[in-house]
Amino acid sequence: MRRLFPVTDTTLDPADREWDLAELAQAYAYPEPGTGKPVAWLRANMVATLDGAAQHDGRSQPISNATDMRVFGTLRALADVVLVGAETVRQEGYRPARVRAEFAARREAAGQQPVPAIAVVSAGLDLDFSLPLFASPVVPTLILTGAAAAPDRVAAAEKAGARVVVAGDGVGVEPARAVRALAELGHTRLLTEGGPRLLGQLVAAGVLDELCLTVSPMLTAGGAPRIAGGPAVAVPQRFELASLLEEAGFLFSRYRRT
Repeated sequence: MRRLFPVTDTTLDPADREWDLAELAQAYAYPEPGTGKPVAWLRANMVATLDGAAQHDGRSQPISNATDMRVFGTLRALADVVLVGAETVRQEGYRPARVRAEFAARREAAGQQPVPAIAVVSAGLDLDFSLPLFASPVVPTLILTGAAAAPDRVAAAEKAGARVVVAGDGVGVEPARAVRALAELGHTRLLTEGGPRLLGQLVAAGVLDELCLTVSPMLTAGGAPRIAGGPAVAVPQRFELASLLEEAGFLFSRYRRT
C-alpha cells in the first residue's frame, strides 16, 4: 500500500509495501475526544466503482478486494458501534463482529468492549432474529427504531437478546436522534457501512463527519445505486481530503466535513 497524500502522522513510512494493521489503525484513528460531554464522531465506509456503482448484483463484495477488506476490518476494530440499514443486513448476510486479537489491547486501552456492537436501523423490524447477528453476538446487537414500531416485533427482538433503542417519534428513525442515543449509551466512535439509503439519510440530516471511500478500478454500467441515495440536499456539503492511499489501482480516500 502506498501513501499518496500525507496523513496527520508523518512518521509513517511511505514505502511501496503493505502496511501492517497497527499502521492502518494509526492512519484511521478517530479524533481524540475533547473534555466535557462526549461527542459522537460518525464515519462512513463505502466502496464504489469508477462509474459510481456501490454494488454489483446487489452486493458490494464483487467490487472490493483483499486490501479493501483489511481497511474494512480495521475500521470496524476502531469503532464502538457499526450502524447498518436493515436491507443491507438482509442482502449482505450480516454477522456479528468477531473478536480480533490484534486489536484487543488497543480496544481495552480505549475503554471499549471486545468488539463493536452492530446497530441495525429498522422501522418495521422485519428481521430474522434466529440469525447469528441476533442469536450469538459477542455483545448484544442494537436495533434503532421509532416509538411507533410494532410492539410484537419489538418484543420479538428483545426476546432474541437484541437491545431496542428508540430514536424517532414515528415508525422511522431520525438520524440526529440516533447519533445522540448512541452517544448517550457511551458509543461515540460510530461507523456506518450503509447501505445507500441509510447513508443518504445521514447525509441529508447533516450528521456525517467523515467518509472513507474506496474507489474500485472497475466499470460495471447497469443500474446499481450510488453510495448514497434518497432526496438531494438543498446545498451540497463540502468535505476536505484527509488522506489518500493506493494499492493495486484501488484508492482508499478519507474525507472530513469542513
